[in-house]
Amino acid sequence: MNEKQRRIFMTVAGVLISGFSVGLFNFSLFGMDPFQVLAHGIWRHTTLGYGTFYTIVNLLMLVGIFLIDKSKIGLGTVINIFLLGYVVQFSSWLFNVWIPEPLLLVRGIALMIGILVISFGSALYFTGDLGVSTYDAVALIMAEKKIAKFHYCRMGTDLVCTLTGFLLGATVGVGTLVTAFFMGPIIAFFNRTIAVPFRYGKAKQNTPL
Repeated sequence: MNEKQRRIFMTVAGVLISGFSVGLFNFSLFGMDPFQVLAHGIWRHTTLGYGTFYTIVNLLMLVGIFLIDKSKIGLGTVINIFLLGYVVQFSSWLFNVWIPEPLLLVRGIALMIGILVISFGSALYFTGDLGVSTYDAVALIMAEKKIAKFHYCRMGTDLVCTLTGFLLGATVGVGTLVTAFFMGPIIAFFNRTIAVPFRYGKAKQNTPL
């Protein structure tokens, strides 16, 4: 497998794995991820359907990312916009069919696995560097502009989204807070130990994340 093939594989697999993990979050019933909290908080004050509103938000952010750093737009961005929702819908349905009435312990385990899985998937498609979601691009651009290391930038954007969404009336759960504080560092760990060595080989360990 050459480098181009590895990048495509990392991008497609990373986005699909991330979508699968959102199904685990939904199954756990411990709260949405930070960006969804922000989106739901704003959406509550509109008259639009959520699907329409979410599409508009992503398209507006897409324009902003294009103007700032269009290199972040690519295959991963397209898959995020047009395919991710179906993966989330299928995985959410699948877990509810398998375990229709999960115990609290099972939900807690699902949450922990979900955080690890979404971080792993994010590390893969970030390092594949064939485009990322509009929200993921924000922290990556901040890190590349030397505002701070990636995991701090990601923690910052997650906390801002969580607080703003909460103030606008969205529900914040334990899963939201855990994700906001720990997802950035976990992504950086998987990026350093798995994603970068897979793309470049073990000799290359330097990364902006």
